[in-house]
Amino acid sequence: MKKPGADHLALLAMLAVLCVLPFAVTGYVLYVVNLLMVFVVLALGMHVVIGEAGQFALSHTAFYGIGIYTAGLLNTAFHPPFVLSVLAGGLLAAVLGWVIGFLALRMRDIYLALATFAFGEAMQWVFLNWEGVTGGSNGMRMQPAELFGWKLTNDLQAYPFVVAIAALMLWLTVLISRSQFGSALRAVRESDVAALAMGIDARAMKQWAFAISAAFAGIAGGTYTLFISFIHPESLGFQTTILVLTMVVVGGIGSVRGAVAGAITFGIISELLRQALSVQEIIYGAILMGFMMFKPRGLFADRRRRIARATPETQA
Repeated sequence: MKKPGADHLALLAMLAVLCVLPFAVTGYVLYVVNLLMVFVVLALGMHVVIGEAGQFALSHTAFYGIGIYTAGLLNTAFHPPFVLSVLAGGLLAAVLGWVIGFLALRMRDIYLALATFAFGEAMQWVFLNWEGVTGGSNGMRMQPAELFGWKLTNDLQAYPFVVAIAALMLWLTVLISRSQFGSALRAVRESDVAALAMGIDARAMKQWAFAISAAFAGIAGGTYTLFISFIHPESLGFQTTILVLTMVVVGGIGSVRGAVAGAITFGIISELLRQALSVQEIIYGAILMGFMMFKPRGLFADRRRRIARATPETQA
C-alpha cells in the first residue's frame, strides 16, 4: 500500500487548520483567509492556461472582474441563491475566454501576451466607463449574497462556502491534470507539431484551456462577492494580473501545489503591503524577474524533479 506523501500530509494539515480557524480567530483574519482562497482559485485558473497548456495569457484579471460584476449585478437585481450567481460569472467568463482563445490561435509567445494584455486593459476601461452598469469610477456597492433567503453578511458566514468552492476548484484542477485531457494540454505545451502527430487537435486544446482558465477566474470573482460589499475597477488592473502571475511563476509553472503555495504566500504578502501601494508593483516585478532569471521552474517544480531523481525505483 502506498504511504501518504508529503503533499497529502500537508493537505490534511491545511484542512485541519481551516476547520479550526473560525473558532480561534477574529473577523479580519477570516477576511484574509477568504481572500487567500479566492487567490488560490485565480492561481489555479492561470495554472491551467500557462502551466498546463503553455499559453502565456495576461487577461486573467479581466475574467475575474467579469465574474465579480456578473455575480454582483445578479445578486442585486434578482437575489438568486449565490450558487447560481457564481456559476453565471464563471459561465460568462468561459464564453468570453473561448472567444479570446479562438482569436488568439494564430498568436504565441510575446504576441499572445500582448494581445491578451490589450484585452485586459480594454475590459478595465469598460469597468471604469460603463457607469450605468458598473458604477464607473465611483465603484459599485454589492448586495449581500443569499442562499434560499439567508443573507451572507459577514466573513464568518461566507467562510465555509468560500473554502468549499476553493477545495472544489482544487479537486477539479488535479482531476484535469491527471486526465487524458491534461496530458493532451501538456503535449500541446511542448510542441504543436508533436501533438498533431499524436492525433491531438492543438487548436481545440488551446481554446479549451482559455475557456477553462477564464471560468476559474470568473468563479473566483463570483466567490469574492460572497464576502465583500464594494468593488472598484482600480482593483482589477494589470497589478492584479502581475500578482497572480507571480504566484504561479514563483510556485512553479506546471505545478498545482506550486500554484496553491504561491497564492497563499503572495496573498499574505499583498495584504502586508496594503499600506505601501506605491511600491507593490516594484516588489512583485523584482521577485518575478529574479525567479525568471535564476529559478525559472519555480520552487515546487524543482522539488518534484529532485524527488523523481532521488527515488527512481518508485517510478517503475
